[in-house]
Amino acid sequence: MLQTPGDFAEWRTAARELLARGVAPEDVSWRDGDEGASLFGDEAVATPAGAVSLPRELLEIAERVICHRDAEVPARLYRVIWRAARDRQLLARRTDDDVVWLNKADKTIRRDVHKMHAFVRFRRLGEEAGRESFAAWFEPSHRILRLTALFFQRRFYGMDWAIVTPDARAIWQGEKLSYGPGGTKDEVPDSDIVEDQWRTYYGAIFNPARVKIDAMRAEMPKKYWKNLPEAQDIAPLLAGAAARVERMREAAVSLANPLADKWRTRVPDELLLDDDIKTLGDVARAIDRCTRCPLYCNATQGIAGEGPEAAKIMLVGEQPGDQEDLQGRPFVGPTGQVLNEALDEAGLERRRLFLTNAVKHFKFEPRGKRRLHQNPTTAEIDICRWWLDKERALVQPDIIVTLGASALRGVTGKSASIKSMRGAVHELAGGTKLIATIHPSFLLRLPDRERAAEERELFVADLALARKLAA
Repeated sequence: MLQTPGDFAEWRTAARELLARGVAPEDVSWRDGDEGASLFGDEAVATPAGAVSLPRELLEIAERVICHRDAEVPARLYRVIWRAARDRQLLARRTDDDVVWLNKADKTIRRDVHKMHAFVRFRRLGEEAGRESFAAWFEPSHRILRLTALFFQRRFYGMDWAIVTPDARAIWQGEKLSYGPGGTKDEVPDSDIVEDQWRTYYGAIFNPARVKIDAMRAEMPKKYWKNLPEAQDIAPLLAGAAARVERMREAAVSLANPLADKWRTRVPDELLLDDDIKTLGDVARAIDRCTRCPLYCNATQGIAGEGPEAAKIMLVGEQPGDQEDLQGRPFVGPTGQVLNEALDEAGLERRRLFLTNAVKHFKFEPRGKRRLHQNPTTAEIDICRWWLDKERALVQPDIIVTLGASALRGVTGKSASIKSMRGAVHELAGGTKLIATIHPSFLLRLPDRERAAEERELFVADLALARKLAA
């Protein structure tokens, strides 16, 4: 008799005893505690047996599948492990009926876990002893609270919280995780001030050009909408998506600014010699007349760095975008807006930073009325490093934050992955500290909202680290 449906530890203990005694699946009747039936069938015949060894993969799957609400799951799981104890290759038999059922049930549970990670919304309860407390109500399809609780513990370690479901509740308080009985939605507030901020953020990151309604509903089924604060905004956002896309198309630019050639006739043609470049202003004028690589041919203008010459922190991006190319300043387009918000959260003032790019001209491919960004090649980055080194020599920053892989190569002269460099402080020649992180445009390209939020938090943390080092 299982007292707590979905409790893997309880089921495993019972299953181990049955396996050790050699009780066949057909001789076992599994029942919940409130059904009043025996765990063993009336005709069960037990024969002693030795210890049973099972594949680790099977036990990991069983720990998830036992959470399924189907009343037949305990019995079907036991039949699988009974067979696996006698056939070590059972899981490899993908067409076996029991294996097909097991994998299908496991996929269902993993999907339910993913939905809970994405759609739990905490409401603020208050603050006590310097720690904020929050509560959330969620209705998972299966009994997955224990599978998900550790995820929320890691992510929201610094606050106290409770997640209430119809089956059970998880409570993280005073850095201790505990579980209790299920509850009702009435135990959790309907809304709080944080939700208004979240709705504003959700509306800001909503990209009408990427809307696929069927895919969105598949990832965010309507049954979750009633507990999502942003759900009330989905309908008007979808209704206005087509109009917003059309406005974006109308605002797009097909080729380089037609005024560029006229503007260039007013700029002296003579190039500054290397020895004549002594200020950031000299660098800016020289970059705009640079012909070291073919990128200058189609770009409107060269984009030099911007910021105080004595800046302690230098942010190096990859290359200018469409709006930067037209306005002549770094980070003024959509990516710049993302960066500005992250800088604010990290406690950094843009006006005190020096912002530049590893490549100084916009590289793009004309596509109808739009100019599609293209990544610079290694050769283009290396050729443009001469200008970046000039800016570094004049600014002499204490800390350089590279935004993206192209920026990392532009600063170090070597190709390296962001993953291998991120999360640590590196030292460059001359004692300058280096922090490697993602480019803010990466956040705009992520379709998964949960991952986008996680990556944004990490990005802000990288910028905050630069601020702490500078202080």
